[in-house]
Amino acid sequence: MRKMLRQMGSGEPVRVAPAMATMKKLTRLAFYAEQFGYAYADVRQGGGPQGNGYVLLLVPDPDPGARARAARNRELYPHASGGGPLPPLGPEAVELFKARITFDITTMYTDKQRILLTGVGVVPIAVPLGILLGTGGTAVAIGFGVWAVLMGIAPIGLAVTRRHKARYSALLEAAGFTPVTDQGGRLRYVPPDGQLPGHGNPFAVGT
Repeated sequence: MRKMLRQMGSGEPVRVAPAMATMKKLTRLAFYAEQFGYAYADVRQGGGPQGNGYVLLLVPDPDPGARARAARNRELYPHASGGGPLPPLGPEAVELFKARITFDITTMYTDKQRILLTGVGVVPIAVPLGILLGTGGTAVAIGFGVWAVLMGIAPIGLAVTRRHKARYSALLEAAGFTPVTDQGGRLRYVPPDGQLPGHGNPFAVGT
């Protein structure tokens, strides 16, 4: 949190990759970034010690209202980046950030991509089990059987993802957000001010 606030002093787009990127942590980071003049732009994979966590992408918010809020909070909380008091959390704003971030995570991959990633991801589980429980052809058969069972569970995960998308879509639309397709063809939600933060994809280069 404090490191993020210090990085925001540069006035440049900021990437935040918490070691343990829980949804609670991501939403709080997005909320406090907004309090000091930044806007949530997107969430990506690639954070954490093993690169399988999430990275929060934040951009300066040019909106006059955001500038005024940031100036007010810098005056009221001058030592926020150094460990001092922070503005109080706004439960409704945090819930909206949760909806936005969760929706963006669910649209990170298509259903076909998720099935493919699952197929590759369960191989490191299936192969060792096959070797552990059998030898030669038996090991191969066991490994394939474990892989098939795990792949059979994949549709359940897709169904859960669809429910999350539907739930958070409804919440965002009720709050005035509008569904749009970004430059990469991905469905996103536009804030009530009418455009994606950072004009769609401020982190396109090098990502």
